[in-house]
Amino acid sequence: MEVNQIDIEQIIKQVLSEMTGKAQNGGASIKSQGIPESGRVAVLAAAKNIEIKEYKIPQINEDEILVKVEGCGICGTDVHEYKGDPFGLMPVVLGHEGTGEIIKIGKNVTRDSAGKAVTVGDRIVTCVMPCGECSVCLNHPEKTNLCENSKIYGLMPDDAYHFNGWFGDYLILRKGSTFFNVSDMNLDLRLLIEPSAVVVHAVERAKTTGLLKFNSHVLIQGCGPIGLLLLAVIRTMGIENIIAVDGDENRLKMARSLGATHTINFTKYSSFDETLNAVKQVTDGLGANFAFQCTGSPAAASNVWKFVRRGGGLCEVGFFVNNGDSKINPHFDICNKEITVVGSWVYTPQDYAITFDFLKRAQGIGLPIEKLITHRFTLEQLNTAMEVNMKQEGIKIVYVNDRF
Repeated sequence: MEVNQIDIEQIIKQVLSEMTGKAQNGGASIKSQGIPESGRVAVLAAAKNIEIKEYKIPQINEDEILVKVEGCGICGTDVHEYKGDPFGLMPVVLGHEGTGEIIKIGKNVTRDSAGKAVTVGDRIVTCVMPCGECSVCLNHPEKTNLCENSKIYGLMPDDAYHFNGWFGDYLILRKGSTFFNVSDMNLDLRLLIEPSAVVVHAVERAKTTGLLKFNSHVLIQGCGPIGLLLLAVIRTMGIENIIAVDGDENRLKMARSLGATHTINFTKYSSFDETLNAVKQVTDGLGANFAFQCTGSPAAASNVWKFVRRGGGLCEVGFFVNNGDSKINPHFDICNKEITVVGSWVYTPQDYAITFDFLKRAQGIGLPIEKLITHRFTLEQLNTAMEVNMKQEGIKIVYVNDRF
């Protein structure tokens, strides 16, 4: 085969181009790897207005990871932001319950936050990004969920990266991120990891009271995704007496399938006192040993204290945004009962290891944990997905990338 001067020049240009791409990117260029030059993200541009935008995918550096998004759950926090931007993030790419496949990885990233090896092709989830500099990070590294400057993918304002949330085709993990290799789980389980970590953290907080025992009567108020996952955690711990309180029969039916021994639909009673009596009837006339409050309702947060017996305990899980004040009677609700109360705020990276085992255990004992996912939407359907979530027409609503 003859090679003329023009062919030689073209070959040299091609080789130089590929070498330049490798030098800038720590490996092959995006195009040479079959990775598109651009990708879509769902940007919350205004209240109740998610727009699909396409951006060029930046070259990642030696400390970053490019992830192709498989899917992401829709959280109540996403809905609050969607309705009115209470966090002041717009424009923002939402989605923090996501998972996806590593398609490009910087040479300095070899292990996840638990020390497990990671490479291209592995499936991962992300956790919080503590600042490492505030008083909590420096003095209480086990409580990085309380970091004053913590960040989380899906709740970061738009910037030059653009791919900052899981509501998109791709996500770029920056240096300092906490993330975990979860390649041994199917997609549905991986979509439940982040909300499961929320409830695992709450249960770990509750366990510090010493009131969760095999024979405890445990009440869970609110059977949305968080309440139902929390119920499943309690069941995997071997607790038999579980009372679920909600106003939706479909959610109460799911609660029973996950292990609730008693379900109470408060809409069936004419007054709160009647609901309270229903709780007492299944708790030896005393009330619950421990209660988890999992709604974002101030009225519910007031009522839950009444469900707890003297000497019992309470964990407040439901308020991740300011939904207003609730009213209690300090004498009857706290002092006279000598209740032990704990709050719970998101999770720590350490909670994730427990979460993985919880999900596998739930699956292992036959709890239909994956049936919590009732609706799946594409990226273009996210406005509809938000509306479905707000109407509480399903249980767990998720985005699944139809281009994966």
